Amino acid sequence: MPIDYKDTLNLPQTDFPMKANLNQREPEMLKLWEEKSIYRKLQEKNKSNKSFILHDGPPYANGNIHIGHALNKILKDMIVKYKSMQGYYSPYVPGWDCHGLPIELQVDKKELQVDKNLGEKKESVDVLQKRQLCREYADKFVNIQREEFKRLGVFGDWDNPYLTMSYDYEASIVREFFRFVKSGSVYKGKKPVHWCPSCVTALAEAEVEYAEKESLSIFVRFQLIDEDVSKHSPQLSGKKVYIVIWTTTPWTLPANLALAVHPELIYAAVEDATEDENAIHIVAEDNLEGLKEKGVIKGNVMLKVSGDKLEGMRARHPFIDRESKVILGDFVTVGEGSGIVHIAPGHGEDDYEAGLKYGLDIYAPVDDRGKFTKHVPEFEGQFVFKANEGIIETLKQRNALLGIDKIRHSYPHCWRCKKPVIFRATAQWFISMEKRNLRQKCLKEIERVEWIPSWGRERIHGMVTNRPDWCISRQRSWGVPITLITCEDCGAFIEDEELFNKIVKLTGQEGADIWFKADVKDLLKDGYKCKCGSTAFKKKIEI
Repeated sequence: MPIDYKDTLNLPQTDFPMKANLNQREPEMLKLWEEKSIYRKLQEKNKSNKSFILHDGPPYANGNIHIGHALNKILKDMIVKYKSMQGYYSPYVPGWDCHGLPIELQVDKKELQVDKNLGEKKESVDVLQKRQLCREYADKFVNIQREEFKRLGVFGDWDNPYLTMSYDYEASIVREFFRFVKSGSVYKGKKPVHWCPSCVTALAEAEVEYAEKESLSIFVRFQLIDEDVSKHSPQLSGKKVYIVIWTTTPWTLPANLALAVHPELIYAAVEDATEDENAIHIVAEDNLEGLKEKGVIKGNVMLKVSGDKLEGMRARHPFIDRESKVILGDFVTVGEGSGIVHIAPGHGEDDYEAGLKYGLDIYAPVDDRGKFTKHVPEFEGQFVFKANEGIIETLKQRNALLGIDKIRHSYPHCWRCKKPVIFRATAQWFISMEKRNLRQKCLKEIERVEWIPSWGRERIHGMVTNRPDWCISRQRSWGVPITLITCEDCGAFIEDEELFNKIVKLTGQEGADIWFKADVKDLLKDGYKCKCGSTAFKKKIEI
């Protein structure tokens, strides 16, 4: 009789099936956990023990979960379960970010396959109607994502999540905002901010991503006023003297108001004898050889001068009838370019700071859609990036273009639509990073945290150290509004404790929609007067 050799082996015996059949077994396991309230019992068992709390950043209530959500939640769930099995009290409260651009954009899309969508009506729809549609959309995907996360086996208090659109959460945002207002940290200012023309809104630093972009880089010359040449550099009197700038954003040239040189750099005045007019071009001495190699500059050096000696000179804009001042800037570098920076105070952070120092207008002739306004009649209505070619052609016609090339560089893009953004000065609401030492307090807290991996500390420390004031306003509908009432005569906003408490209470009772429903007179006491004596007030409508 043949021997079945498996009967001669000492193998372990088990009732486990040969196949996992996870698509059948996992739902059964999840059902068992829910029926036996495993999560609740685990929390009760460890409640008196030391805590281990995961403060989890919420996903957007926007669409089904993807592999990134799964990786994020499963890894965190493994840690929370591990700590719970070690005996730590580790409740996990899930949450969703229900406000903001991603949700509003989906509601705006004509092709969105939901029961209600705005499509082409999005420009004229009532703000309360849009907010209701956004709330319904967010609520739908909170429920969808909740079931998807539960299907992954993630433990949590899924019946009691935190939602940023819940009335009590919105009220807490308004309450904390008023704390900043009372401390004097909130202000409205016209500053250049990252602006997405596609989404039509300002972006905070955290909403900007950097990606490679190909841009046109050009060398442009500005002719100095003859009178100033004779006054500052008599040796060059009678000659046509130009300052040469380099820029990768030709579209900002219509907003140029100044030319910045470094006070400690040496600048060379180079005579180009190949031109009929014997032009003199001023560039940084350190950049001279490189510019000659590129064919931008030719000729011999006639004069050398330090940057601080050029301050105060005036130049003619190459294609607009106005003058540009020569100013000093420590941010000017020699690397690429000419060592001289064209300054458009409405389109750059350094430009803005320099503009304030020298009393320049914070000028940005570009509308919300990224198109030139009537203040630039030659290019009115053109999208700024598309206007680059027209501006370059104008420079050629005016004999102001010395060189052109293409460059690939890291450029800011909108985190949502992935399209390039622009720097544009607009009136926005900010929280000061300096008032009440907010920046230093944040840096101090960073030092108290153990960072894993350790390089995370350096990254966040650098971001907080260098970040500008926090832009908190958005030109959209779906979010918590800037709950301030301003005087129509003097522009000051009302700082009244009783009013603030009333707004917080109403928000907790009826949600942030109350701000768009209530009339100003219903919020203010009868006969309320501004410090200037005015009785005319209006609400802010930004979020």
